[in-house]
Amino acid sequence: MSSNMINPPVLVGTDGSAAATDAVRWAACDAARHGAPLHIVHAIAAPMDFGPGLAFPQFDYETYRQSGELIVAKARESAAAAAAPIGDLDISTFVVEAPPIPVLRDRSANARLLVVGTHGYGVLRRGLLGSVSTSLARHANCPVAVIPEANDETSVGANGPVVVGVDGSAGGALALEVAFDEASRRGAPLLAVFAWSEINRYIARTDMQSEGETLLAESIAGYQEKYPEVEVSRLVTEARPAKCLLGTAELAQLLVVGSHGHGGFPGMTLGSVGQAVLHGADCPIIIARPSN
Repeated sequence: MSSNMINPPVLVGTDGSAAATDAVRWAACDAARHGAPLHIVHAIAAPMDFGPGLAFPQFDYETYRQSGELIVAKARESAAAAAAPIGDLDISTFVVEAPPIPVLRDRSANARLLVVGTHGYGVLRRGLLGSVSTSLARHANCPVAVIPEANDETSVGANGPVVVGVDGSAGGALALEVAFDEASRRGAPLLAVFAWSEINRYIARTDMQSEGETLLAESIAGYQEKYPEVEVSRLVTEARPAKCLLGTAELAQLLVVGSHGHGGFPGMTLGSVGQAVLHGADCPIIIARPSN
């Protein structure tokens, strides 16, 4: 068995931008906490040829490869510096002649976590979340972390809790596993959130609140036994799940949600709650996708 299968890497893509550099730093810290190797990938995509009669100059892969090697070299330096206060980090870099989405998607099959960066904050970021980030959050073969630009270990909320959405589904259980593990390794408190709504339900609010409290307690019980060092708080409230999670995550260091929960169906890649928090949260987000 290869060492990568025993301790799979944290995988991060970079294009040399400020947003990608923030993602590399975050990925390096997470890899160091897990004692995992870090794989930094830069993908070179050739320009598209849109049809006959359109002449394009010969695509100079060598020039782009040299540029890519400089990009990953700088990324390696940033990663090593970010991880140094936490621990040693085994870093590998790759320059690949292929489009970034399929490269990172395929490599994610053997990764612990895939990390990508994005631009901006809040409502503005709804229009700026890149196609690479969005596509990989939907289709990667492992959990995906999406890191807002200018978010690192010193950002607002860096000492806040890990927030996790709970809904009693299999996706929610995977989110809990990821969230407890992250909270344990960060020495951070964990806030488990269950939001309920009376829409299409015909029982008293007090009964729905009680049901939610019972479901949340049952959902986290096994994880509290596995991670007794994690300080856990619970929030059960009447609210739209996405709105509630975005509110509770304002000062969080990390928000974790399942790739889809109740109401999902086979083949569904990212549920409505996951999409909403992906486009609306200001803190790093992990979409707890199952590993293939």
